[in-house]
Amino acid sequence: MTISLSKGELIRENNFIGGLWVPATDGAQFTVTNPATGEVVTNVANSGPADARAATNAAAQAFPMWRDTLPKERAAVLRRWHALILENANSLGELISLEQGKPLAEGRGEVAYGASYVAWFADEATRIYGDIIPQQQRGKRMTAVKEPVGIVAAITPWNFPLAMIARKIAPALAAGCTVVAKPAEDTPLTALALALLAHEAGVPAGVLNVISASRDHAVATVADWLEDSRVRKITFTGSTPVGKYLARESASTLKKLSLELGGNAPFIVFDDADLDAAVTGLLAAKFRNGGQTCVCPNRVYVQDGVYERFAALLSERVAELKVAPATDPAAQIGPMINVRALEKIARHVDDAVRHGARVLTGGNRLPELGPHYFAPTVLADATPDMALCCEETFGPVVPLFRFSDEAEAVQAANDTPFGLASYFYSQDVRRINRVGRQLEAGIVGINEGALASEAAPFGGVKESGYGREGSKYGLDDYLSIKYLCQGGLD
Repeated sequence: MTISLSKGELIRENNFIGGLWVPATDGAQFTVTNPATGEVVTNVANSGPADARAATNAAAQAFPMWRDTLPKERAAVLRRWHALILENANSLGELISLEQGKPLAEGRGEVAYGASYVAWFADEATRIYGDIIPQQQRGKRMTAVKEPVGIVAAITPWNFPLAMIARKIAPALAAGCTVVAKPAEDTPLTALALALLAHEAGVPAGVLNVISASRDHAVATVADWLEDSRVRKITFTGSTPVGKYLARESASTLKKLSLELGGNAPFIVFDDADLDAAVTGLLAAKFRNGGQTCVCPNRVYVQDGVYERFAALLSERVAELKVAPATDPAAQIGPMINVRALEKIARHVDDAVRHGARVLTGGNRLPELGPHYFAPTVLADATPDMALCCEETFGPVVPLFRFSDEAEAVQAANDTPFGLASYFYSQDVRRINRVGRQLEAGIVGINEGALASEAAPFGGVKESGYGREGSKYGLDDYLSIKYLCQGGLD
């Protein structure tokens, strides 16, 4: 199947429910803006509980058929969807940059990254195996089979509007589940464009339903899914407080949960590290999407012996980063998503300076570029009493903490309720083994700043959530195990 859609045709303003594009039940809309300029992109449906229920009704009606579709048939649909995403990569990349603000090169990169999950789970759809349990009693045959959990509600964030929803929808569809989804209020257009391409790829009506809702409407809208016993799973990426709310409010129906929540990632540079490689790795890990990722290093610990040298090397590289809107092909850092994000970044930097931090580069807003820009920043002499040590900044700010020995670094790295990602650089193989085991995180980068892959399990420990996305493990969260015991066979 071949299709070519321009960016204009990809922009959808209504909800996608039961294979149809429909406005909100009450006709309400809200505005999507371009964070680079503050200009209005379009208005989209502002859904409420009635729209959430309509999506659930459509998913419930479609579930028996999709559940019984052969795995190879589901795989074929996902492969067609994957092909359409790639065929429209330029337009999707532009759409991501338009509503989210990231540089166009990053927007296109996100399309390829998100599409990789669709391709991966298309293959995994045909590998859902069960077990024959060794016979325990004569005349009995015991087997274990895996079945789709049912309707999945997917709630996604704004920082990766294509990748986050693709890596939730793809395994759900591969497993035989149907989906109701609500993208973030800042970035609904990419998710709606994905729904359009899924429909073109042959995803049957009701199997995938996407509704948009503003910040004010989101709680009441999602509450309908939390209370509806037909929705058997919630998959959410976002803040820890919201994740805890979803866990509490869904408890009455004991839904299965996958929660990929906040982080406070440490990045440790030992004195035996390759400093040039560590700087390059930190730039890749920290400044992707302007520092607006859940696995961004938030606390950088540098050993005494190399502290000043590392700070100088890093500051030089950070000062060279190009801050500009996505329309500038040289842009490396775009705008922050909204004024709330910008104010939090500024507050963290101001608080750090008041507590004695030195600004090595950046440290200021860039109003001449637009309403939501902040200069890439490096702060020296960071200390644990600064707000940025315990709160996730979610912006282009690197605070440098000093440490003296390995035990101190590991203790400081783990001194957080979060445990999503950790990074460290060292050339000592024994230290690599020790520290890799001791860090309390679901993901550990060792001499590497780019961690994400569709083949690897992504998820955290502690208050960073539970469940895994991607890899062969990512399908399990959308399946339940049924034990079949057949007697009277003698």
